[in-house]
Amino acid sequence: MRCIYKTDNGVLSKLKDFEPDVWVNLVAPDMEEIVSTAKQYGIDVNDMKAALDDEESSRVQLEDGYTLILVDIPSTEVRNNQNAYTTIPLGILLVRNAIITVCGIETPVLTHFSQNLVRGFSTKKKMRFVYQILLRTTNMYQAFLRVIDKRRSEIEQRVSEENDTEDRDLIHLHELESNLVYFATSLSANRVVLERLTRYERIEQYPEDKELLDDVIVENRQAIEMTNIYRDIIHGARELVSTILNNRLNNVMKFLTSITLVMAIPTVISGIYGMNVSANWMPLAKTPYGFAIICVAIAVICVVALVVLKKKKLL
Repeated sequence: MRCIYKTDNGVLSKLKDFEPDVWVNLVAPDMEEIVSTAKQYGIDVNDMKAALDDEESSRVQLEDGYTLILVDIPSTEVRNNQNAYTTIPLGILLVRNAIITVCGIETPVLTHFSQNLVRGFSTKKKMRFVYQILLRTTNMYQAFLRVIDKRRSEIEQRVSEENDTEDRDLIHLHELESNLVYFATSLSANRVVLERLTRYERIEQYPEDKELLDDVIVENRQAIEMTNIYRDIIHGARELVSTILNNRLNNVMKFLTSITLVMAIPTVISGIYGMNVSANWMPLAKTPYGFAIICVAIAVICVVALVVLKKKKLL
């Protein structure tokens, strides 16, 4: 899908054809849209398709007549029947009289602009528009990071209050940690792009634009720090849940071992009395109520064993 936008006195309009100072937004475009846009602005088709490859890395690429900026933006997906987070490439191409964005899916990073919800947004101020996109990207990273930390807190609270730890908690924590790995990798790659843009001089930048770029760099650095902190916290939480599960298993095994030990007492005694020997040699064999006495003795021995195991905290 290809949409063409243009701002005029703060009013965003959607156009049907190419004009000077427009924003061309390509969302999961087909080959015809890619080729026609590339031909219109003299762009290599492969550079137009770069953002559609999930394996592309963030970079700034200077070409004759245009500049390609590739960054990773956060996105949601369904993994293991639950919402998870990942990153996808976003391509920004700067040409003389237009700015072009290419993405494989519709993302809130750009819909925020297509709905004209950003103050000071103008398709004529290309570098400011680029920095606003990057700022919106870092803000989304931070928002998703807070959601991830909230999920981690919910798991920890349920485990501590309800004492209800399950294997799925480990799976959920592992998924959250995986999301943070994606974020950390993408944010670090974006940091390299931002550092490159500080030296970008092909298009004139106003002082306000450079201040906005400084804000983006600060927010990106903060997102990296948040990612590292949350990853360490989730790693500790995962180890805590794993330890709780292991302790629970150890307690069960300890209880079963103690019960087995107690049950072995009547088994051993009854096994001795069941030997095929003369009754003259068996204690209480000819005593009245001998069977009852033996049963009572077995019960007493078992009770004593249970008391000893209890005192030693084996039960």
